[in-house]
Amino acid sequence: MGVTGSGWRAYIGSFTSAGGAGVTVADVDDETGALRIRNSTDVVVNPSYLAVAPGGSVLYAVSETDDGAAAALDVGQDPPSLAGEAVPVLGAAPTHLALAGGQLLTANYGSGSVTALPVLEDGRLGEPVAVLRHEGRGPHPERQQGPHAHAVAADPSGGWLLAVDLGIDAVRVYGLPGPRPHREVRLRPGSGPRHLAFHPRGDRAYVVNELDPTITACRWDAASGVLEPLGETRLVPEGTDVETYPAEVVVSGDGRFVWAANRGHDSIATLALDASGDRMELVTTTPCGGHWPRDLTLGPSGRRLYVSNERSGDVTWFDIDPSSGVPRREGSVPAPAASCVVFG
Repeated sequence: MGVTGSGWRAYIGSFTSAGGAGVTVADVDDETGALRIRNSTDVVVNPSYLAVAPGGSVLYAVSETDDGAAAALDVGQDPPSLAGEAVPVLGAAPTHLALAGGQLLTANYGSGSVTALPVLEDGRLGEPVAVLRHEGRGPHPERQQGPHAHAVAADPSGGWLLAVDLGIDAVRVYGLPGPRPHREVRLRPGSGPRHLAFHPRGDRAYVVNELDPTITACRWDAASGVLEPLGETRLVPEGTDVETYPAEVVVSGDGRFVWAANRGHDSIATLALDASGDRMELVTTTPCGGHWPRDLTLGPSGRRLYVSNERSGDVTWFDIDPSSGVPRREGSVPAPAASCVVFG
């Protein structure tokens, strides 16, 4: 991990095309959770999502452009520098990435595909070894004319990759290593699934839906690679008349709470899970501290949430009440066009 007073650094991704700094590095205060900006680098265009390699020596970024790419950055340098050239993903507008099975996988929103790039021994990226294209469409007349892969996540067993596709209302399951096509799981037409997070037990998953402010609880069987939708829960109170586009979902380390970022409503939804993980109840929504919360993540301690507010240009952090799960705003730092924050 980064060498700081607390032992942790935060890496903030942002859209350079909208005035963002690229990748911003911040120190993390272990006591308060506060971020202190160190420096930034714009060596990657639109590094909208980031992932830290195990051990923390390399940071990976997508370049969310029409001719999308992925890049490795050496975080031993201050600011981080490119570790080799950025590598084309042979897909348009990569929006998300995951490390699994010695590969970097990207979800390419514009082309509706998933790309696999090998991670070399020195952390650099090799040329793509697979581009898996999705097919289909959904009922939304503008957003679902074709596939739009929005997120990729390795399951806790490490044997599977789940790709969430907003354009076809589906989650595609791939076997690892590979990735090898395994099955496609359809969700409610028009829901627009965007991101997914696993329960810490590894036997449940929660899919946040962008085109309808809901979250879908699913049973996950790692032995067979089967994802089974169980039911939906609204992420905003009944009667809410603000157009709301959920963006991200996070599950607490003890499996008691789920949080989701609501763009438009500009809130964090807190949901309480039952012991099985099958059912959840909306506890409350909390103002996100800014405008258009694109990303939401737990801090290193698991006691704080960090929200990347894209349109207000800040990263805001919240302490979590341990009994209710409700977040309380504690502070923020400027981060123009912020899109995500990760820790390493």
